[in-house]
Amino acid sequence: MSEDQEILKQVDAQIADVVADASLPPSLVEALRYAVLGPGKRIRPLLSWHACVAVGGAGTDSLAAGAAVEMVHAFSLVHDDLPALDNDDMRRGRPTLHRHAGEAMAVLAGDALLTLSFDALRRTCVEPEQMLRIIDELTRATSGMIAGQVYDSLGGLPEGLEPEARVVLIHSNKTGALIRASCVMGAMAARGTASASCEPALLAAVTKYGEAVGLMFQIVDDLLDVTQTSDRAGKRTGKDANAGKLTYPGILGIDGSRRRVEELLELALDAITPLGSLSAGLDRWARTLAARER
Repeated sequence: MSEDQEILKQVDAQIADVVADASLPPSLVEALRYAVLGPGKRIRPLLSWHACVAVGGAGTDSLAAGAAVEMVHAFSLVHDDLPALDNDDMRRGRPTLHRHAGEAMAVLAGDALLTLSFDALRRTCVEPEQMLRIIDELTRATSGMIAGQVYDSLGGLPEGLEPEARVVLIHSNKTGALIRASCVMGAMAARGTASASCEPALLAAVTKYGEAVGLMFQIVDDLLDVTQTSDRAGKRTGKDANAGKLTYPGILGIDGSRRRVEELLELALDAITPLGSLSAGLDRWARTLAARER
């Protein structure tokens, strides 16, 4: 079993414990498990883990933060898939939660995932001041993600922005905020004298990395939406263009979007160069996410 597979076993166990300890109706528990423990890459908790290691912590220090951010991500997918928003029938190669369990249960499961994410953070073993910073990071990222979804689906962007600036504002919030938070929260959770809690330069490096990877991730998603089939991607493709949404391929074209991915990858890798060999996991995942095909 690879290192990342072993990490994901621990992340899933952490999430399962949070759900099991919540004393919720069995039907809701089943819906939560379907939404957050089904197929998926779990990229955000993996980034939390590797960011924690990169600043000198033990990967296990990041488990609560990684579980929390994955639960927020799952909440966003459940609600985004609803008919009132993106109206998707397929997610991760199987029916979306509202198709599986009904719209009412999907709404309530999303609500529960968001609430339980903060319960998950109670398992972070850091000093109270550091805990507040982690909570603040997750709160701001979640608000940013919701704002990005509003911009993407309902409009309201500031006037006078150039087309690329508009799509950057959408992407850096809707997708990028939570990916940045995954890295920052993982670094903040690190314990020990070399951790980000006592070395601001370490946290700054991880933050810059997370911002670059977060935007890069969504640009790659935009590219997959126009270059991959639904079966390959595991979700409906072509929907952004059909909905008239702002995307990188729509503004820069496919080749221009790929060049922007390369630029952001270089920016991410440069950001973590000062962290040395401890950042090998972050380096590997940046390259993997830049080249992903689903």
